[in-house]
Amino acid sequence: MAPSLAGSVELTFDDGPDPVWTPAVLAALSGSSLRATFFVIAPRAAAHPQLLAAIKAGGHAIELHCHEHVRHTDVDRAAIEEDTERALSTLASLGVHPHRWRTPYGARAPWTEEIAAMHDLELCGWDVDSHDWRGDAAEAMLASVGPELRAGAVVLLHDGLGPGAQRQGCEETVRFTRMIAAESEAGCDGPDRVSDGSLAAPGRVGLPPAG
Repeated sequence: MAPSLAGSVELTFDDGPDPVWTPAVLAALSGSSLRATFFVIAPRAAAHPQLLAAIKAGGHAIELHCHEHVRHTDVDRAAIEEDTERALSTLASLGVHPHRWRTPYGARAPWTEEIAAMHDLELCGWDVDSHDWRGDAAEAMLASVGPELRAGAVVLLHDGLGPGAQRQGCEETVRFTRMIAAESEAGCDGPDRVSDGSLAAPGRVGLPPAG
């Protein structure tokens, strides 16, 4: 993942870039020391190369999601080999050379690791699923995942609308990102963290040390 502050979480975003929501996420991150990782869909990246430049300018990482958003377990190996090659070729033409790969839905087939190895890609999952695709309010997402937010935890978010999304936009993802970024800068000293390190209340993130 992209570097993050000691004591902070690692924010990752799938299904972009999106001409509306990716800039909003980048704005939410600006002014903080958090560096996010964006796992992009290649045709969307090709349609909006200026967003790749903006991601890079913000010091964030761009990595591979897919060309077509399909579960590896729903198709055969040849289909994913072709999809991966197409995606990597498209991204290479845009000056992006991924080292990490988050597969759609995080699904892996028995041969997914072999394909990753063929392209020197590290498969990446997540520790905390925000379920932001459901369209829940940022406060509700924070209350739900708060106990899981530990230093170094990888958080799954989406800056684009993928298949199955139950929302019309990513406003609440942007708000959630702004909350996490603000708390990362403010630090986690204070009365809001309870003894087990979980959140005492939505709206403030307590991030206890990893381990």
